[in-house]
Amino acid sequence: MNARNARGALGKYGEDLAARRLGEAGMTVLERNWRCGRTGEIDIVARDGDAVVVCEVKTRRAGAFEHPMAAITPVKVERLRGLAERWVQEHGGAPPGGVRIDVVGVLLPDRGAPVVEHVRGVA
Repeated sequence: MNARNARGALGKYGEDLAARRLGEAGMTVLERNWRCGRTGEIDIVARDGDAVVVCEVKTRRAGAFEHPMAAITPVKVERLRGLAERWVQEHGGAPPGGVRIDVVGVLLPDRGAPVVEHVRGVA
């Protein structure tokens, strides 16, 4: 398996864990890996009550250079805001509860259970 496939498998595993965590928190996953042309991709779109949640998932192996949450830069947040607007436009407009951007960081230790951290409303 080349590095790109390995990274893709790691990312998909992290997204699976994130989707499960959101479900456990009472949220409904509406879509995964929603693509918007060249603008980018939303990892998970979920519903939390009457709000739509755009969720970015960052997965890292333990001992990696940075904590998963450190990858969420102001530029990344702006891109997510734009993607969230596009998703809402294509799906009938903003819900009563508005749109929220969350981040789920997944840290995979060498042994033991993954650490899944969900941060609500990063933007």
